[in-house]
Amino acid sequence: MTTSVTPTPAKSAPKLRTPRKKGYVPGRPRRSKLLTGLMALMVLYTVVPLLWLIISSTKTQDGLADSNGLWFAKHFALWSNISDTFTYHDGIFGRWLLNTLLYVVLGAGGATLLAVLGGYALAKFDFPGKKGIFAVVIGAVAVPGTALAVPTFLMFSKMGLTDTPWAVIIPSLVSPFGLYLMWVFAAEAIPTELLEAARMDGAGEVRTFFQVALPLLAPGIVTVLLFTTVATWNNYFLPLIMLKDPNWYPLTLGLSSWSAQAQTIGGDVIFNLVITGSLLTILPLIAVFLLLQKYWQSGLAAGSVKE
Repeated sequence: MTTSVTPTPAKSAPKLRTPRKKGYVPGRPRRSKLLTGLMALMVLYTVVPLLWLIISSTKTQDGLADSNGLWFAKHFALWSNISDTFTYHDGIFGRWLLNTLLYVVLGAGGATLLAVLGGYALAKFDFPGKKGIFAVVIGAVAVPGTALAVPTFLMFSKMGLTDTPWAVIIPSLVSPFGLYLMWVFAAEAIPTELLEAARMDGAGEVRTFFQVALPLLAPGIVTVLLFTTVATWNNYFLPLIMLKDPNWYPLTLGLSSWSAQAQTIGGDVIFNLVITGSLLTILPLIAVFLLLQKYWQSGLAAGSVKE
């Protein structure tokens, strides 16, 4: 009588636990001393000039030379500096502020509108020459704006548009980076099936764009609007070569002309007004970024995670 013996399965080798680093807590992101130090340097690099600007705007012209750059002077002159900035030279600073707002509303707003329309069309429609347009857009992103300033000036001079607001507004309408950003964002944010469903329900292309696609493009629109607004608000070189009449200067060019007065014989030295005007110039941009940060952060992160 033979007895069958059932072979016992071999036991698997016990899994070795990965040793945990000291201080590691599951679910908590790891900290790097090197990255923390680099971020601290970046914060100092960013905050210290802003702190100097705020402190210096509280000083008089004499206080700028008699006190430490990163500490307040004996006489607090912020409110008088603001008043003098808006009243100096018949209130030209207010005119420059209105000019800058005009260039931003028409230039940056128009550039955002064209980028949204073009990016949506390039992302959701197929047509001959699409690859060529992609190459042109990528090439335009790589070309700096200063390289096109002189040809633009010559063209506008032939058209008789120099020394007019259109010489600043029309070039600001072209934003290759904004077009590319909206192209990529629209391709990821708008499902093609959703557009096809709207068309099957009888919606036309215009209604589909405004009622279906446009709400989904809101984070990208805000992101492009912020980029074009900052570029137009800080634009200096293009107005410098296009404008001669100080009444059409933007804030950047106007403050530069105030600063240059100190280098002329008999010119007024008003560095306290230049610094105060610079502070007033950046406040609207800071406010816009703080109010719209949740939109542009989500817009920048679009397409970074693939499902």
